[in-house]
Amino acid sequence: MNTIIRKSMLSVAGLAFAGGVFAGPIAAHAAPVEGKAVAVAVQTAKPSPQGEQSRITLNDEQVANVKAIIAATKKAGLPERAAVISIATSLQESKLENLGHLGDRNDHDSLGLFQQRPSSGWGTPEQITDPDYSTTAFLKGLKQVDGWQDMPLTDAAQTVQVSAYPDAYAQWEQQATDLVAQYWNS
Repeated sequence: MNTIIRKSMLSVAGLAFAGGVFAGPIAAHAAPVEGKAVAVAVQTAKPSPQGEQSRITLNDEQVANVKAIIAATKKAGLPERAAVISIATSLQESKLENLGHLGDRNDHDSLGLFQQRPSSGWGTPEQITDPDYSTTAFLKGLKQVDGWQDMPLTDAAQTVQVSAYPDAYAQWEQQATDLVAQYWNS
Protein backbone atom coordinates (compact mmCIF):
# COMPACT_ATOMS: atom_id res chain seq x y z
CA MET A 1 0.00 0.00 0.00
CA ASN A 2 2.88 2.39 0.74
CA THR A 3 4.08 1.94 -2.85
CA ILE A 4 0.65 2.94 -4.19
CA ILE A 5 0.58 5.99 -1.94
CA ARG A 6 4.12 7.02 -2.93
CA LYS A 7 3.37 6.59 -6.65
CA SER A 8 0.11 8.50 -6.31
CA MET A 9 1.70 11.34 -4.40
CA LEU A 10 4.56 11.64 -6.85
CA SER A 11 2.35 11.57 -9.94
CA VAL A 12 -0.12 14.04 -8.48
CA ALA A 13 2.35 16.33 -6.72
CA GLY A 14 4.67 16.96 -9.64
CA LEU A 15 8.11 17.77 -8.28
CA ALA A 16 10.19 15.80 -5.84
CA PHE A 17 12.98 17.59 -4.03
CA ALA A 18 15.79 16.12 -1.99
CA GLY A 19 14.15 15.76 1.37
CA GLY A 20 10.67 14.89 0.14
CA VAL A 21 7.75 15.67 -2.15
CA PHE A 22 6.94 19.36 -2.17
CA ALA A 23 4.38 20.77 -4.58
CA GLY A 24 0.67 21.33 -4.99
CA PRO A 25 -1.70 23.52 -2.95
CA ILE A 26 0.37 23.33 0.25
CA ALA A 27 3.47 24.60 -1.53
CA ALA A 28 1.79 27.91 -2.35
CA HIS A 29 1.82 28.85 1.35
CA ALA A 30 5.22 27.47 2.30
CA ALA A 31 8.62 29.10 2.53
CA PRO A 32 10.90 28.64 -0.50
CA VAL A 33 12.97 25.47 -0.55
CA GLU A 34 16.71 25.79 -1.08
CA GLY A 35 18.20 23.20 -3.39
CA LYS A 36 17.70 21.82 -6.83
CA ALA A 37 15.03 19.51 -8.11
CA VAL A 38 16.37 15.97 -8.32
CA ALA A 39 13.42 14.35 -10.09
CA VAL A 40 10.40 15.38 -12.07
CA ALA A 41 7.33 13.16 -12.40
CA VAL A 42 4.62 14.37 -14.74
CA GLN A 43 1.70 12.25 -15.89
CA THR A 44 1.18 13.32 -19.51
CA ALA A 45 -1.01 10.54 -20.83
CA LYS A 46 -3.74 8.26 -19.59
CA PRO A 47 -2.41 5.06 -18.06
CA SER A 48 -2.19 2.30 -20.65
CA PRO A 49 -3.69 -1.16 -20.12
CA GLN A 50 -1.57 -3.55 -18.11
CA GLY A 51 -0.89 -7.12 -19.16
CA GLU A 52 -2.77 -9.46 -21.42
CA GLN A 53 -6.26 -8.21 -22.24
CA SER A 54 -9.53 -10.16 -22.29
CA ARG A 55 -12.65 -9.40 -24.31
CA ILE A 56 -16.18 -10.77 -24.40
CA THR A 57 -19.07 -10.23 -26.79
CA LEU A 58 -21.88 -8.34 -25.04
CA ASN A 59 -25.60 -9.02 -25.28
CA ASP A 60 -28.31 -6.34 -25.06
CA GLU A 61 -28.58 -6.60 -21.24
CA GLN A 62 -24.82 -6.13 -20.83
CA VAL A 63 -24.82 -3.11 -23.18
CA ALA A 64 -27.70 -1.63 -21.18
CA ASN A 65 -25.60 -2.09 -18.04
CA VAL A 66 -22.65 -0.33 -19.70
CA LYS A 67 -24.94 2.58 -20.51
CA ALA A 68 -26.29 2.60 -16.92
CA ILE A 69 -22.73 2.73 -15.52
CA ILE A 70 -21.84 5.59 -17.85
CA ALA A 71 -25.04 7.48 -16.92
CA ALA A 72 -24.32 7.09 -13.19
CA THR A 73 -20.74 8.25 -13.73
CA LYS A 74 -21.90 11.36 -15.57
CA LYS A 75 -24.56 12.00 -12.89
CA ALA A 76 -21.79 11.85 -10.27
CA GLY A 77 -19.86 14.46 -12.25
CA LEU A 78 -16.89 12.15 -12.79
CA PRO A 79 -14.74 11.83 -15.91
CA GLU A 80 -14.57 9.03 -18.45
CA ARG A 81 -11.69 7.39 -16.53
CA ALA A 82 -14.11 6.66 -13.66
CA ALA A 83 -16.46 4.93 -16.11
CA VAL A 84 -13.57 2.88 -17.52
CA ILE A 85 -12.59 1.72 -14.02
CA SER A 86 -16.24 0.97 -13.16
CA ILE A 87 -16.91 -1.00 -16.34
CA ALA A 88 -13.65 -2.97 -16.07
CA THR A 89 -14.54 -3.79 -12.45
CA SER A 90 -18.01 -4.97 -13.46
CA LEU A 91 -16.57 -7.01 -16.34
CA GLN A 92 -14.36 -8.83 -13.84
CA GLU A 93 -16.95 -9.22 -11.11
CA SER A 94 -20.03 -10.19 -13.15
CA LYS A 95 -19.25 -9.91 -16.87
CA LEU A 96 -21.62 -6.91 -16.77
CA GLU A 97 -24.53 -9.11 -15.70
CA ASN A 98 -26.73 -7.97 -12.83
CA LEU A 99 -26.40 -11.17 -10.85
CA GLY A 100 -28.85 -12.21 -8.16
CA HIS A 101 -28.18 -14.97 -5.65
CA LEU A 102 -26.47 -17.89 -7.38
CA GLY A 103 -27.12 -20.59 -4.78
CA ASP A 104 -24.08 -22.82 -4.20
CA ARG A 105 -22.13 -20.88 -6.84
CA ASN A 106 -22.55 -17.62 -4.91
CA ASP A 107 -19.52 -15.95 -3.36
CA HIS A 108 -20.87 -15.30 0.12
CA ASP A 109 -23.76 -12.85 -0.32
CA SER A 110 -22.31 -10.99 -3.32
CA LEU A 111 -24.88 -9.52 -5.74
CA GLY A 112 -25.24 -7.26 -8.74
CA LEU A 113 -22.89 -5.80 -11.34
CA PHE A 114 -20.07 -5.23 -8.86
CA GLN A 115 -20.70 -8.30 -6.67
CA GLN A 116 -21.23 -6.08 -3.66
CA ARG A 117 -22.21 -7.63 -0.34
CA PRO A 118 -25.09 -6.47 1.85
CA SER A 119 -23.21 -7.89 4.86
CA SER A 120 -20.28 -5.58 4.07
CA GLY A 121 -22.42 -2.45 4.08
CA TRP A 122 -22.86 -1.87 0.34
CA GLY A 123 -26.66 -1.69 0.68
CA THR A 124 -29.69 -3.94 0.69
CA PRO A 125 -30.01 -6.72 -1.91
CA GLU A 126 -32.58 -4.58 -3.75
CA GLN A 127 -30.24 -1.59 -3.78
CA ILE A 128 -27.11 -3.37 -4.95
CA THR A 129 -28.95 -5.10 -7.76
CA ASP A 130 -30.01 -1.67 -9.07
CA PRO A 131 -27.35 -0.62 -11.62
CA ASP A 132 -27.60 3.10 -10.79
CA TYR A 133 -27.31 2.51 -7.03
CA SER A 134 -24.50 -0.06 -7.26
CA THR A 135 -22.48 2.10 -9.65
CA THR A 136 -22.97 5.15 -7.45
CA ALA A 137 -21.84 3.13 -4.42
CA PHE A 138 -18.74 1.94 -6.31
CA LEU A 139 -17.96 5.50 -7.44
CA LYS A 140 -18.34 6.80 -3.90
CA GLY A 141 -15.65 4.33 -2.85
CA LEU A 142 -13.48 5.24 -5.83
CA LYS A 143 -13.63 8.96 -5.00
CA GLN A 144 -12.16 8.15 -1.59
CA VAL A 145 -9.03 6.65 -3.18
CA ASP A 146 -6.37 9.33 -3.33
CA GLY A 147 -4.93 9.63 -6.83
CA TRP A 148 -7.31 7.11 -8.42
CA GLN A 149 -7.28 9.10 -11.67
CA ASP A 150 -3.58 8.44 -12.26
CA MET A 151 -3.03 5.01 -10.75
CA PRO A 152 -3.23 1.74 -12.67
CA LEU A 153 -6.85 0.66 -13.11
CA THR A 154 -6.35 -2.60 -11.24
CA ASP A 155 -4.97 -0.74 -8.20
CA ALA A 156 -7.90 1.70 -8.13
CA ALA A 157 -10.48 -1.09 -8.53
CA GLN A 158 -8.80 -3.30 -5.94
CA THR A 159 -8.69 -0.50 -3.38
CA VAL A 160 -12.47 -0.20 -3.63
CA GLN A 161 -13.38 -3.87 -4.07
CA VAL A 162 -10.82 -5.63 -1.85
CA SER A 163 -10.87 -8.74 -4.04
CA ALA A 164 -9.11 -12.03 -3.45
CA TYR A 165 -7.75 -11.56 -7.01
CA PRO A 166 -6.37 -8.00 -6.97
CA ASP A 167 -4.72 -8.05 -10.40
CA ALA A 168 -7.68 -9.52 -12.30
CA TYR A 169 -9.25 -6.14 -13.12
CA ALA A 170 -6.38 -5.14 -15.43
CA GLN A 171 -7.36 -7.63 -18.15
CA TRP A 172 -10.58 -5.70 -18.90
CA GLU A 173 -9.13 -2.22 -19.28
CA GLN A 174 -9.01 -2.14 -23.08
CA GLN A 175 -12.56 -3.39 -23.55
CA ALA A 176 -13.81 -0.97 -20.88
CA THR A 177 -11.96 1.89 -22.59
CA ASP A 178 -13.47 0.93 -25.95
CA LEU A 179 -16.98 0.74 -24.46
CA VAL A 180 -16.69 4.17 -22.85
CA ALA A 181 -15.40 5.61 -26.14
CA GLN A 182 -18.35 4.04 -27.94
CA TYR A 183 -21.15 5.00 -25.54
CA TRP A 184 -20.02 8.10 -23.56
CA ASN A 185 -21.59 10.54 -26.04
CA SER A 186 -24.57 8.43 -27.07
